[in-house]
Amino acid sequence: MDEVRGERAFSYIEAFSRNIGWVSAAEQERLRRKRIAIAGLGGVGGSHLLTLARLGIGAFTIADFDTFDLVNFNRQAGAAVSTLGRPKSEVLAGAARDINPELDLRVFADGLTPENAGAFFDGADLYVDGLDFFAFDARALAFATCARLGIPAITVAPLGMGAALLNFLPGGMTFEQYFRWHGCDEEEKALRFLIGLSPALLQRAYLADPSAVDMAAHRGPSTPMACALCAGVAATEALKILLGRGEVLCAPRGVHFDAYRGRLVRTWRPGGNHNPIQRLVIAIARRQLAAGRIRG
Repeated sequence: MDEVRGERAFSYIEAFSRNIGWVSAAEQERLRRKRIAIAGLGGVGGSHLLTLARLGIGAFTIADFDTFDLVNFNRQAGAAVSTLGRPKSEVLAGAARDINPELDLRVFADGLTPENAGAFFDGADLYVDGLDFFAFDARALAFATCARLGIPAITVAPLGMGAALLNFLPGGMTFEQYFRWHGCDEEEKALRFLIGLSPALLQRAYLADPSAVDMAAHRGPSTPMACALCAGVAATEALKILLGRGEVLCAPRGVHFDAYRGRLVRTWRPGGNHNPIQRLVIAIARRQLAAGRIRG
């Protein structure tokens, strides 16, 4: 490339040379030729995009219809005074191109919809979930499309001050088979998503203000530490899946790491949320939620 802003010309090989050692030069070139789809560029999605761009992934398809607001400042990559009111997809696309001006970047500024899902996932080697916790319809659409097209999919949830990982790989258990959302209302989907992501519930022990959690209002607390941890976990899983190296756990197996408690738990729930233990935990959580409403 020509000189960038009067300074040194961009060089992919030099820009990502410090990855070499943990990956080989040949593997770095393979990453350069991969496309990752990311729907949602908020709490974790923006961090996913920038971390994966620094890993040297050469192509992305991204989707988000939202704009930045003050409530995003505590955790979202790209959220700043200078970006208030600007589309997240525009801001994060610019940030990713600042890391790698050679990126092949497709932007869906209207978000992921049933009408554009085919185009969004076209050519994707991997899907990394960046959707808001309460984006139930879009998330179900994304994972169902991945299952149908044989695209591996990663979700890493920021919970408390930790990260909970689930992978859904072609031929394995699907998102719906694990979470069992079919026929559920939104509140039940939220409960099943939370318990399914974190069977160990490591974050529950240090929640300082339970009133901050309001499933019905689609509101919950978040931390920047959790989002940063999620980006690191997701990028590591992406590397292993795309390069075919290392152990890759997939649903119904998962991993939950909590930095506040210094604990890591490998979870296993055969049958997902249909597992008797999961059904019991969900039932208890449902009663606790109802009791909280009565007290409130």
